[in-house]
Amino acid sequence: MGSILKLDRLSKAFGAVTVADALSYDVQQGEALGVIGPNGAGKTSMFNLITGTLSPNSGKVEFAGQNVTKWNAARRSHAGVARSFQVPQPFSGMTVFENAMIAATQSAGLHGHEAERFCLEVLEQTELLPKANVLAGSLTLLERKRLELTRALCAKPKLLLLDEIAGGLTEGECASLVQTIKDIHASGVTIIWIEHVVHALLEVVDRLIVIDFGKKIAEGEPHAIMNSPEVKEIYLGIEADA
Repeated sequence: MGSILKLDRLSKAFGAVTVADALSYDVQQGEALGVIGPNGAGKTSMFNLITGTLSPNSGKVEFAGQNVTKWNAARRSHAGVARSFQVPQPFSGMTVFENAMIAATQSAGLHGHEAERFCLEVLEQTELLPKANVLAGSLTLLERKRLELTRALCAKPKLLLLDEIAGGLTEGECASLVQTIKDIHASGVTIIWIEHVVHALLEVVDRLIVIDFGKKIAEGEPHAIMNSPEVKEIYLGIEADA
């Protein structure tokens, strides 16, 4: 179906600290791409470069066939790039439904009854419809993670970026959330998912990329990548010749 995102030798450094080192890869429309790497490898910085909250020192970001490198975060959001955050950041004094409506109106440009109907559909998809009138600040961790998903989906994304959304959940909660993400992917949404809970990632993604010190060090079929000696050494701390 063609590429929806292309990073072309994207680089970013803060003084001596490099968070993206000539990073290049394509994401195909409808694909689910997983990203792993040690803490501090530059994974979240990569998301910031994709969403436009961080500007590269060099390289290019293409989205949906357009060079968006100079576009700000708001413009990229309106074009169809949405993300969740490692730490859920809802408007805690607003209801779940009101949080969803902000995304639908501000990012997706929907209004009135159309926005309301769409938000209710997304809340049903993310299993938060029974919590629609509950204040976001009173939600459990799993529910806050689901609200992060809801707000991102209410922006009508062409590309959904998930940043460690399974972190901190119990095994059962994680399995429940993974099923929701599977359903979202099956509906046609393109996903890039950064995650340390690797077994959750492997349930969903079609391809896996490993990043270390801002550089892509491996890419390919998820289980093959996880079994490669290089990845075991760099990501898991297992000696390659062990």
